[in-house]
Amino acid sequence: MKDRLVVGRRAECDIQLKFNNVSGQHARMSLEQGYWFIRDMNSRNGIKVDGRPVIRKRLDPKCKLAIARHVYTVEYDPQLLGAYGPPPADDEYLDEVMKSSLMSRAGVSKRDAKGFTNKKPE
Repeated sequence: MKDRLVVGRRAECDIQLKFNNVSGQHARMSLEQGYWFIRDMNSRNGIKVDGRPVIRKRLDPKCKLAIARHVYTVEYDPQLLGAYGPPPADDEYLDEVMKSSLMSRAGVSKRDAKGFTNKKPE
């Protein structure tokens, strides 16, 4: 079994979806530590997992995956694919963290940052 799959409308895709609203290469799926992840490949109509738009997300068993407007239930057993222990980190949280500013990640508000300067000490 492959551990990387391309989903899209093109004939050369590993999973071909022949719908006009599905991009030629819509998404890439990868098997990581026994769990499937999906990444949008800059598609026109995006992907959603359990109703939420995502760029990259772990696909847990029984989740609902929407490619464009076509919804599928994801079914697999992570243990049969080599998973053990807790599932690998889900990048959705990391995406949210990376959207925030460096100052807010450091716990410094804009008001606090006004005290910082680029001047060299004398």
